[in-house]
Amino acid sequence: MVRSPGKPRRSPRAARDQERCSRKTIHDLLRWQVRESRGRGADPSAIVMDTQTVHASVNAPKATTGLDPGTKSRGRERGIATDVLGLLIAVIVVVASVHDNAIGIRLLDQVAADNPSVAKGWVDAGFKNAVIDHGAALGIDIEVVQRDPHIHLCRHQQPRRRSRPGRHRLSRPPRQLRTLSLAEYQF
Repeated sequence: MVRSPGKPRRSPRAARDQERCSRKTIHDLLRWQVRESRGRGADPSAIVMDTQTVHASVNAPKATTGLDPGTKSRGRERGIATDVLGLLIAVIVVVASVHDNAIGIRLLDQVAADNPSVAKGWVDAGFKNAVIDHGAALGIDIEVVQRDPHIHLCRHQQPRRRSRPGRHRLSRPPRQLRTLSLAEYQF
C-alpha cells in the first residue's frame, strides 16, 4: 500500500476517537434540535438516572459479564441518564456485579462534564448516599424518589384458553403486559 504524501498517517486509536467524537456531536445536535422543537432550552437542567441488568448470552466472555446480586442474573448492567423528555444524556455499560453507586458516580461525572447546566437529578432507591454526596460536590441536587406501592403501571393479564376441547394452548404469551389507562389505576 502506497501512502499519499499529503496525508499524515493516523493510528487506529486516533481514528476511533475521531469517530466517537463525531457520533457524540451528531447525537448532541439532534438532542438539542428535539428539545428546542418541544419549547425547551437546548441544554437540560434536570436528569433522571437508573440502571438495568441486561442478560448476557451464554457465549459472552466471563471477563465482560458479572453476577447481579439483586436479581441473581448473569450479564451486564446498563446505567443511563436522561433528561425529562427521555432523551439520552449519558450511558454506561459495566459488568452486572458493579454496584449502582459506582455507576451513578460515573454517570454524574459524565453529565457534569458534558452538560454543566444540569442542577437537579432524580434517582430510585438503588442509589445510596454516595451518589447524593457526589452530586452535591458537582453542584447537582440529587433526590431519591420512592416508588408508591399502590400504583401499578402495568399489570400481568391472565392468559385466556382456547375454546377447543382437549387443547390447552394459550392464546397469547402468559406474561404479556398491557398499559393501563388513568381510570384503571388502583389507588
